[in-house]
Amino acid sequence: MAQAEVNESSLTRSQRWGDPYIWGIYLTLIVISIIESYSASSREIAANGIYMPLIKQLVFLLAGAGLVFVVSRTDYDKPVFLYSMIPGLALLTIVSLIWVMFFGREINGAQRAIYIAGMSFMPAELAKLSIVTLLAYILSKNQTGGGASNRGVMMSAVAVGFYAALLIKNGFSNTALLMGISIIMLLIGGVGFKRICYIMVVYALLAGAIMIIKQNNDSKERALKAEQEQVMRDFEGNPIVLPPDFDSVATKEKNVSNWGRFGTVAARVERWLNSEDLIKQSIGSKNQQEIFSRMAIAHGGVTGVGLGNSRECSRLPLAFSDYIYSIIIEETGLLGGCFVLLLYLGLLARAGMIVRRSRRILPALLIMGMAALITLQALIHIAINVGVFPVSGQPLPLISKGGTATLVMSVAFGVMLSVSRTIANYSVTSGKVETSALPDGLDAENPYQLLPKNTWK
Repeated sequence: MAQAEVNESSLTRSQRWGDPYIWGIYLTLIVISIIESYSASSREIAANGIYMPLIKQLVFLLAGAGLVFVVSRTDYDKPVFLYSMIPGLALLTIVSLIWVMFFGREINGAQRAIYIAGMSFMPAELAKLSIVTLLAYILSKNQTGGGASNRGVMMSAVAVGFYAALLIKNGFSNTALLMGISIIMLLIGGVGFKRICYIMVVYALLAGAIMIIKQNNDSKERALKAEQEQVMRDFEGNPIVLPPDFDSVATKEKNVSNWGRFGTVAARVERWLNSEDLIKQSIGSKNQQEIFSRMAIAHGGVTGVGLGNSRECSRLPLAFSDYIYSIIIEETGLLGGCFVLLLYLGLLARAGMIVRRSRRILPALLIMGMAALITLQALIHIAINVGVFPVSGQPLPLISKGGTATLVMSVAFGVMLSVSRTIANYSVTSGKVETSALPDGLDAENPYQLLPKNTWK
């Protein structure tokens, strides 16, 4: 009897506000973000004052909370949601990605930012959200009795390839993450393992082509720079002092390794493959992130040094964003690091439970796609911090500082809450009947549903 009352109470809350477990994870991540992002902002505090870093983060978190509320209160099957989250979001993403290719500003070695009213906007973050909604639409509209049709698979691959081509100047890690999200979406959409393997081969060829094109562009830019420097020397008759790491294109191309010829990405991979030699290396601009992040993790031990007592946050570049997980482990230890990891894995597990209660494949794809986006990005961030993956710039969802990333992940949580609330209102135990109709072709049945056992827990 007590269990039945708990189930009924949970169902009632879900019908009104969305899944309470997702809300709990979201609010916990917000609290961690406020504490750890401020704790990891020693460099910003020294430059901008003691309160400014906290105020900036709170502004974005509050704006994100507003997005979560608005999106979660909109039923996923209503036209205002479908048209804004699928074609509207795709159009905004494509326009912004094209704009940043030609007019974007360079950040950390990649052309990835658009500045609007003094604030930076990262279209690559928007692309991650857009690819989930776009693939959910394509795969749900192309369902057969045995899963996604060949047409749906081909359309999905073309969409991912198009987005990947637009992301060429945003850094390889964003493109790789986009492809990883698409593989998960295809698996959820019922694409067989054999076809997944074919797609992965195509993705590998596409990734290689993108890297080669990017390297050729970088080589041309270096050659142009060398020519400009030579013209200036000839014109002024005075030698120009070049940066210490500058060399002619011919010499640089001759001396780099086979990995290094693919540019920054491969150079990072090469350093990662030789990461066991970090303890023998002198700390410099190229390896300080890896070294200081490992120091932070080692310093934390099992229980950590306590909140606000991080030693490495003042030395570790981007401690408040790309390397915030290292600071979390330093301050809260292995226990705190495992707790954060379990929050993201729990989100993915909870989304899987909700999928089993959905009658249609579209909401199943939406909620699992958003959960996979958040969790996969978190796992990549964690893997980079602990040295499993090469160095790359991926923020920890909702915890790392970053305006665009915070807002995009907030929308992802809002979509999950919207889907969970709508499914709860149409669950078997609610006694309600689903009356609203999705557009033709988007009402395919969910092959993973467990309607006879649909008890909200």
